[in-house]
Amino acid sequence: MLVDDSAVIRGLIARMIEGEPGLRIAASVGNGQMAVDRLKAHPVDVIILDIEMPVMDGLTALPKLLEIKPDVKIIMASTLTEKNAEISLRALQAGATDYVPKPTATREISGSDTFKQELLEKIRQLGLVSRRAASTPGAATASPVPKERMAKPLYDKQVQLRTGGGTARPRILAVGSSTGGPQALFQLFKDIRPDINMPVMVTQHMPATFTAILAEHIAKSTGWPCTEAADGVPLEAGHIYIAPGNFHMTVERSGAGMVIRTNQDPPENFCRPSVDPMLRSIAAEFGGAVLTVILTGMGHDGRDGAKVVAEAGGTVLAQDEASSVVWGMPGAVATAGLCEAVLPLNDLGPHVMNKLRTRAA
Repeated sequence: MLVDDSAVIRGLIARMIEGEPGLRIAASVGNGQMAVDRLKAHPVDVIILDIEMPVMDGLTALPKLLEIKPDVKIIMASTLTEKNAEISLRALQAGATDYVPKPTATREISGSDTFKQELLEKIRQLGLVSRRAASTPGAATASPVPKERMAKPLYDKQVQLRTGGGTARPRILAVGSSTGGPQALFQLFKDIRPDINMPVMVTQHMPATFTAILAEHIAKSTGWPCTEAADGVPLEAGHIYIAPGNFHMTVERSGAGMVIRTNQDPPENFCRPSVDPMLRSIAAEFGGAVLTVILTGMGHDGRDGAKVVAEAGGTVLAQDEASSVVWGMPGAVATAGLCEAVLPLNDLGPHVMNKLRTRAA
């Protein structure tokens, strides 16, 4: 379902979607109230929800839509303004599944390959997730996708746990996440206390503008000191550093300590920031004293970096499939034999705390 007060924008996005095999528009409406009314009569898999609309805006409509169909996947679509980034983060905390930055000018929507590819990939992946979760898969926006057009699942292999590694006491915690990541990060850092006496580096796939606001939300909701990373900033224990949008985040030694470095090297795994360069640099500087957690997300970013961490003697944990919005990134490391444990989101934080207490003894 498309929900946007601009009929022109709805038409442009509809043409993108209808042109793809296996996808169809179940409904197209101009405000949140219309979306609520339509969802009662026509269940869908995925909703693309604008923020600013007359009658009922996206943030107001969100909980009403989830009340009608709790397993519906809602993608917030907004232009990259600070105000919209703030609202989108609030929406993610309130149950939205993901977000997509919408081009500012209407003409850019039809001409932006980046927007089209990102939107279609998210619709496909989230539609498949919704179909697996739904008890009545017949009424949906995402029809079964031909195998040749479907993204290869990363969860068709068995989880293979790694044994015998990760014996050193961790001196740094590194976290990678993507789709569903903000919600998972809020939970993880509510369960891990700020007094763990080590720095935390987080790469969440997110555009510029959003990452600084994500850091603010994590700080407010968890009590952790949390900031968007900046080049040259010293790593401090008990502090979370979020990779800035459109920049890779790494770490390097400087004198007796460590500092953050940011760069705009080419994207890796189609992402910038990417989890892999962060993990490679951390493993190079900290060796086996690294604890890595890979959370929910599309794709396989973090798999190669986690392999470097594991080979250096570090510990890798991953979120399990049942609690992940999309089990791409965590599934990639879990099925590659890199993880010490694969756990539900609610168990990851306590597991980290227990591991740190055990290693400290």
